[in-house]
Amino acid sequence: MIPALVVSDIDGTLLNSQERVTSRLRDAIALLDGRAHFALATGRPPRWIFPVLEQLPLRPVCVCANGAVLYDSAKDEVIEAKNLSCEAMRSVVRTARDVLPGGCSTAVERVGASAFEQPDELFVVTPEYIHAWDSSEHGCVEEAELLSKPAMKLLLRSEHLSAAKMHELLAPHIPQDLAHITFSYDGGLLEVSAPGVVKARALQVLAANLGVGREQVLAFGDMPNDIEMLRWAGHGVAMGNAHPDVKKAADEVTAANDDFGVARVIERIFS
Repeated sequence: MIPALVVSDIDGTLLNSQERVTSRLRDAIALLDGRAHFALATGRPPRWIFPVLEQLPLRPVCVCANGAVLYDSAKDEVIEAKNLSCEAMRSVVRTARDVLPGGCSTAVERVGASAFEQPDELFVVTPEYIHAWDSSEHGCVEEAELLSKPAMKLLLRSEHLSAAKMHELLAPHIPQDLAHITFSYDGGLLEVSAPGVVKARALQVLAANLGVGREQVLAFGDMPNDIEMLRWAGHGVAMGNAHPDVKKAADEVTAANDDFGVARVIERIFS
């Protein structure tokens, strides 16, 4: 069956290691025009996807913040958003401090009506927070204030542990009906969302809106935050550079992101 919806993770999947969309991949995406819908599914918030969109031949609907937000990039419109409650964030942070050696610092990502709202209102950190990436556009408040408003994503940062180790230590202590914990970066950074919020959840909403069944969905990913999406899709493809758990969850393993992995699969199906 030819897919009716093709969806790709961004970092480590759509982008190569120079954070570029290659000309070969742009040409492959152009093959979908009029034949299949194309979407992105990323841990990035809406405000961080435009450097990627500028490299694409279209403006797709995007699953953002690991499924917390469904965003129409052509209209700059948030279609749907699921927030993590203040009570849940406080509970997760308390537990993290109990079980993670050396503790952790905190930050939140919030969703506005537009991706172009003031960034210091959308990305807010505590004074102790150590950024995983350089940032000059963020707000800074004490933790009590940080956790006083709902957020689409809570970030837990450790200087001493890998993300995988943090997840191993913390996830067993967090009930599924309280929050969902994942990671998309090898450094010490966990991403916490509302219960049941994964990329697959928002992808299901998008597919339903388009009238596309799951068996008609082709999905690409490389990190543990992609696992549910690859399992849900009719055909899930892991990158050659993917985390081992992602490869186990996929129906197929393609070449690495630096070896045109996504383009190779699209060309094979649509050429």
